[in-house]
Order: sequence, then C-alpha cells, then structure tokens
Amino acid sequence: MHSDPFNIARSAGEHLHHFHGGLHLRHNKMVSCRHPVRRPQEPTQLTVPLLQHIGPPALVCVEPGQHVLKGERIGIMPSASGAHVHAPTSGIVETVEEREMSHPSGLPGPCIIIRPDGEDRWTDLEPVPDWQSAEPDTLIHAIREAGITGLGGAVYPTHSKASGGQRSGVHTLILNGAECEPYISCDEMLMREHPGDIVLGALILQRALGAERVVIAIEDQMGVVQKALRAALRDQAADSVSMITIRTIYPEGGERQLIQVLTGLEVPANGLPADLGLLCQNVATAAAVADAVVRGRPLLERIVTVTGNGVVEPHNFLALIGTPILNLVEECGGYTDDAARLVIGGSMMGYGISSDRQPVVKAANCILVLNADDIAAPQPEMPCIRCGECARVCPALLLPQQLHFQLRTGQWDAAEEFGLGACIECGCCDLVCPSHIPLVEWFRFGKGELSVVAAEREFAARSKQRFEAREERLLRIKQEQKERIRRRKQALGDEAEQKRQVAAAIERAARKKNPGIGGEEQ
Repeated sequence: MHSDPFNIARSAGEHLHHFHGGLHLRHNKMVSCRHPVRRPQEPTQLTVPLLQHIGPPALVCVEPGQHVLKGERIGIMPSASGAHVHAPTSGIVETVEEREMSHPSGLPGPCIIIRPDGEDRWTDLEPVPDWQSAEPDTLIHAIREAGITGLGGAVYPTHSKASGGQRSGVHTLILNGAECEPYISCDEMLMREHPGDIVLGALILQRALGAERVVIAIEDQMGVVQKALRAALRDQAADSVSMITIRTIYPEGGERQLIQVLTGLEVPANGLPADLGLLCQNVATAAAVADAVVRGRPLLERIVTVTGNGVVEPHNFLALIGTPILNLVEECGGYTDDAARLVIGGSMMGYGISSDRQPVVKAANCILVLNADDIAAPQPEMPCIRCGECARVCPALLLPQQLHFQLRTGQWDAAEEFGLGACIECGCCDLVCPSHIPLVEWFRFGKGELSVVAAEREFAARSKQRFEAREERLLRIKQEQKERIRRRKQALGDEAEQKRQVAAAIERAARKKNPGIGGEEQ
C-alpha cells in the first residue's frame, strides 16, 4: 500500500534527499558580497515596461504630461494572470512608446517614460491595519494591488499563485533562498540585511494560504545568512517557520528540484506543487509581501547584483524599476577595458541583451558583465557520440541526446512524449557535452515549435468545429425548407380538399332544395 504523497509532503525538510544529476559549479558570489547593498543615484529618466509578468502587457492608465506620485498605479493588470505597474518615483510622464524592455524575447514593448522631479513624493498608501486578524482574501487583495510578481525570475503574479494555493489547501509554504545560479547574490544579501522582512512576509503568506507551516531553504555555505535568519525567527517568535540548510549544487534552486530535496517526492509531470500541498515563493517575494501588507508599498524596486569580470567593482544595488542598466554599471566604476557581453541573470540561465540602455525590471535579479576570456570561443558542433553525459547530469531525468535526435528529425510528438516540456533549460547538458552541441538552444527551439504545432492543431480543431457546425446548420436549413415546402403542399392540398368539400356540400344542398336540378329529363 502506497502512502499518500500529499501527507508525506507535510514533513518537508525533516529529512533531506537528492535530485538526479546537477553540477558543482564555482559560485563567484563573494566578489559582489563584500559591500552592503546601497541605493544608486536616482536616474534622470526611468523606462517602466508594461510587460513585467507572465501574460499580456498591463494597460496604460496615464497620459503624457501627467504628474505621477511614487507608488501611483500607471499600468492596470490586463487579466487575473497579470500584475499592476506603479510609478517608481514622483515625476512627469514624458511619453508612452515602444522601447527595449529587458525581455528574453529581445523585442521592444510598450513602456512608460518618466522624468523624476527629484522630490520622491509618495502617493497615499493603504497598509492592512492588522494583518494577524485580517481575512486571507484581504491579504491576497493587498498583494494583488501591490503588483508583486515572483522575484526569483519567473515573475508569475504572486496573488494568482497564492489564490491557487489557497483553493488547493496548501499545508506547507516553501521560501526558496537556495540561490544556486553562479554570480547572483541579491537574495543572499537580502537575507543578510533584512531577515526580519523575509520572516514577516513568510508569516503573512502563511496566513493568506492557510498553511500549517513554513520552510525557508538556504544553501549550507550561507553561514552569515543562517545567523541572521535564526535571530529574526527568535525575534518574531515564528514557531511555525523553520530554516533548513541544503547542500550547494546546481540547480537545486529550481522549484521542482528543491521540492524533491526537501520531500523526496517529484512534482507530477503535468502537475503543480500544490498537488502535493506545497507552494514555493522566493525569499525576495516574501519581503515584498511584507512591504505591501504592513507598509502599503507596491513593488517599485528590487536588489540587483551587478557583477562579472567586465565591471570594475561588483556590487548589489537596491534599484528602482526602470533604472537604465548603464547607471548601475557606472555606480560600479564602469566597464573594464575587455568587457564584452551583457547578460541578465546568471551565467547558466541568463539571457543576453544588446544595450545597457535597457531598464531594470522585476525579473532582473542580476546584471552580469562578461569579458572576452569568459566567453568561450565557439567550438564546431560534432555528431553526438551517445556518451550519456547529458542524461547523467539532467536534473529533470530526461534523455537530452534522444530529444536532440527527435528535434533534428522533426519528430515533435515523440519529443513531447519524451518530456521536452519538463526541461528547465538549466544548461547542465550543454556544459558537459563533449560534442559541443547547443542542446538548450535545440530544446528552446523545440518548445517553440511544439507551441506552433499546438496552436495549429487548436486552429485546425476550431476550423473543423466551425465547418461541422456550418454543415449542420446548412443541413438543418435544408431540412427546414423541405419541411416548410411539405407543410405548404399539405396546406394547399387541404385547402383544395376543403374547397371540393364545400362545393359538394353546396351541390347537395341545391339538390335537396330542387330535386329536378341535375336529374335526367322526364
């Protein structure tokens, strides 16, 4: 008899487990952790994209020339899966136009351009008066109004995730502080300097979800963070919150990998952590929740790691959303002479950007500046030798070499069946491939093609439904016409019969009245 996974997951963190594969990488974090987090100088112009979340862009609700206050809503969430956008500081809306927006697509999008007035004046704030006794829906509403999205990089709207967890009966909230991506240290610095906000946010989310307990997972090499969080837990008497240290291996910070480490369970391939009674949030998201609920402040800024061999002095900044990346690089002393590439995110899962004029967005946890030595010279792609190294390190238990073959040969359905959708694009397979095959690029391409195929199938299915509905309608109209003609003929026949019967009746009446009429001559 198998135990119920939902109940097994209640013991998350009591015993640690391992996920398949993964890599031990040089973290390169200490260089950006030598100084406290500081605020950069306010820029002369802010570019605030309306697309900083999963789903369509927010709907602009301000006009050029309008004066806005810090925290004032300037973009309205387009759907339940979206998020509001707020003014990072007070100033004048100069224009609303298409600009580069620090997005993985590399495409421009709608942005609101604000010229700060230097006064940094807040709009009226509406904190929740007593969050300990507030209804869970009140807390989720406050999170929704603050425009909070997951700050670990996925930018899924936090209110939507919390609402889903509430409906699913989540029993354990997991705060992810396992910052496994090389170079990125923004979460570590947040946990060092503001552990109280993280614990407070954890307690607020716990109440909003109706969860029984909270687990904060951090890496075992974060000694300073351990001390800071322990002190915060004591100060707030957070008995329902526990801190767990896990081994440092990439990509343990992935949601599914972290759950497997804490519970020994795998999230179902087409399921969600809520199927196990779990919900994961980033530690920075929890701190933003505390800021929104207790202080009434929307998400206007985030800690950004600016690092790499291409900047003079790596640092962590608490930067306003919309700040040009160039401003943060200049705060680090500028570029080194051999700076060669800009990346948002870490060296494994980050994406390149073409200009340092692009703005800081909610998803921008790191600005990585690489120099020429960091960028490996392109190696010629060789045929796959079926060595199996990619399968050995794959944390999703996939067969990358088989998926690669299927994608090269256009076997989209087979690739889907082999779990292409489960690939987290961590880059482990790329790193170990002796044939220098860009596997992650192939998998991203394959996912895009599968989306196209799915869209085409859906279009074909809808077209078929429309065609069948049209045929049914035409057949129904034809049958109705036939039925009308039949009824008309019947009606005409009935009318003729009635006339015949009337004429016969008249004739009979005439005979009775004058028997000689119509008879033979005597």
